[in-house]
Amino acid sequence: METFESLVRTEFAPKNTYLNTASTGLLPARAVDAMKAAVESVAAGQPQDMFADVEAARAAFGRIVGVPDRRVAAGASVAVYSGLIAASLPEGAEVLTAEADFASLVNPFHVRDDLKVRQVPLESVAESVRPGTALVAVSAAQSADGRVADLGAIREAARVQGARTYVDASQSAGWLPIEADAYDYVVSVAFKWLVCPRGVTFLVVPEDLGGLTPLFAGWVAGEEPWDSCYGPVEEPARSARRFDESPSLFSYAGARRSLALIEELGVANVRDHDLALADRFRAGLAGLGHEPVPAPGSAIVSVPGLGHRQAELSRAGVEVSDRAGHLRAAFHLYNTGTDVDRLLDVLSG
Repeated sequence: METFESLVRTEFAPKNTYLNTASTGLLPARAVDAMKAAVESVAAGQPQDMFADVEAARAAFGRIVGVPDRRVAAGASVAVYSGLIAASLPEGAEVLTAEADFASLVNPFHVRDDLKVRQVPLESVAESVRPGTALVAVSAAQSADGRVADLGAIREAARVQGARTYVDASQSAGWLPIEADAYDYVVSVAFKWLVCPRGVTFLVVPEDLGGLTPLFAGWVAGEEPWDSCYGPVEEPARSARRFDESPSLFSYAGARRSLALIEELGVANVRDHDLALADRFRAGLAGLGHEPVPAPGSAIVSVPGLGHRQAELSRAGVEVSDRAGHLRAAFHLYNTGTDVDRLLDVLSG
């Protein structure tokens, strides 16, 4: 029986110290092999049924976040799904967001100048929900610095005021257990912590489909897609599939295998692994006299004032990000204590 460590070693072989999953996750070998096979099948004029990969990926994501696949739409972009939700709101509706949250989540609400978008500090989101708030949109973990939202408090405050909740799990799905059924909408790209190829995004909607209109529905959004290729789609899918974008099939061929790996490893096990490494880095920073942005329980560690060292670290074979002058390190399943020590060693030089 394979252990967590042996399975990871089988799938990943980075040639550097890669601590940048918050930007892009590494692809497991099984996903790379599947994408190669899919590309070669098309080159040979014998394309595989990659739509089966879409359905398998949809189901796997549903299992990871705890909802049935009928509630999961498959697309390519958080911004598209934010736009879909923004379009469903009536004129004058109030949307509450966290300050400096990721643009793909919040910008579609701002471009509708007939909505009232209110921004507050992340720590104040729950207490800022008020009568008349229609939607609370927030990332479970902040891209810039890894701070984790108090989703339980936000959910309860929204319930009391009758507001819907929209959670972006792009920086958390894969390491932070998410119960999507607790919220109205949950969206996530999959190319970060879910170690999928780019071009894969999922949206979870309520059983009643959340009052959304499938504005960009094409033939794949029909109840019988192959009967919906020409003219208007007579019958939209009776599930969240009515919100599907035409899929990037090669990406989904890989995503199916990547998500299977996450399921094999277990999100709770990944969380424990990732947080242990993040805490090790925080402890090492204290020894060097640096104080990270407070983000307990996060796999992302952001260090003010060190962003300028990103290029130097990259030359030393250590990949991190520079975000607004902060050094951002992200610790995931393929990282080890040796990676943490290597980063601290270069920073100490």
